[in-house]
Amino acid sequence: MRIDGIIFDSDGTLVDSEILSARAVSQILQEAGADLSADEALERFRGCQFAVFADALLRDYPVMDADMFIPEFRRRSTALFARELKPMNGALEVVAAITIDKCVASNGPREKIESCLGTTGLLPYFEERVVSAYEVGSWKPDPDLILHAASLMGLSPSRCMLVEDSLAGVQAGLAAGVEVIGYRLSEATQAAVGHRVRVIQELAELHDLIDSPV
Repeated sequence: MRIDGIIFDSDGTLVDSEILSARAVSQILQEAGADLSADEALERFRGCQFAVFADALLRDYPVMDADMFIPEFRRRSTALFARELKPMNGALEVVAAITIDKCVASNGPREKIESCLGTTGLLPYFEERVVSAYEVGSWKPDPDLILHAASLMGLSPSRCMLVEDSLAGVQAGLAAGVEVIGYRLSEATQAAVGHRVRVIQELAELHDLIDSPV
């Protein structure tokens, strides 16, 4: 395929942050008296707008309100990221080798995205190439975030590839008209999207999918 730009999701695609976030969610709720494992939390919020996830979670586990939960989550997850956050396997090597334009498009706030990329050594590869849903005002699975990322690179969506690990992200990419690569998609997500995306298990597999030296 001929691709002139590549769009990466951040959480769970470039940085191994999702399980740390899930641990923070689980710890907060368990301390408040709710029995929610990190695995259950991860399954619920992967790829979702966090405020929507928090509202739904607290309806099911009414131990506190969002005004208490969200700031506490931000505090704990930030501390966890600073201590334990790592890049996904092969992320640094692949991103460093890509010669075509690239950017990050994430449902998270810019401060969190840039902090995660900075902690893992990835931020220098995405200077002026970070797109936050909070600034666009559109969250995956809506396609506007992906369309904005393509526009930032000065490319039409058809010339872009999106690398995503969540159902919401894959749906956003398909709706935007970009080439979508599913990274370590769950069985449920693969079943939901059928054969509309290619699935990879390692980021190094991108070398064979981009029609450009990487």
